[in-house]
Amino acid sequence: MSMTLDLPDNLHETLHVAPGAVAQRLKQELAVALYAQNALGLGKAAELAGQSRLELNDILAERAVPMHYGQEELAEDLAYASGCP
Repeated sequence: MSMTLDLPDNLHETLHVAPGAVAQRLKQELAVALYAQNALGLGKAAELAGQSRLELNDILAERAVPMHYGQEELAEDLAYASGCP
């Protein structure tokens, strides 16, 4: 899905990121917020943020966001474990 937002030209200054990094930062912030609200599991939140689960997990830990372990994470862990020797 694609979405267009009208944002202030100087938003990158407020967020302290390069002008080209605003979209990535907003996706990361949205992913963290939706994960914190239990609206997304870790896998989907990481996908939205464009990061690995480990990278997003580190960000969540830095922000003291409690971890959720739901059906999605269990399914991903079981799929991973079944592929291990």
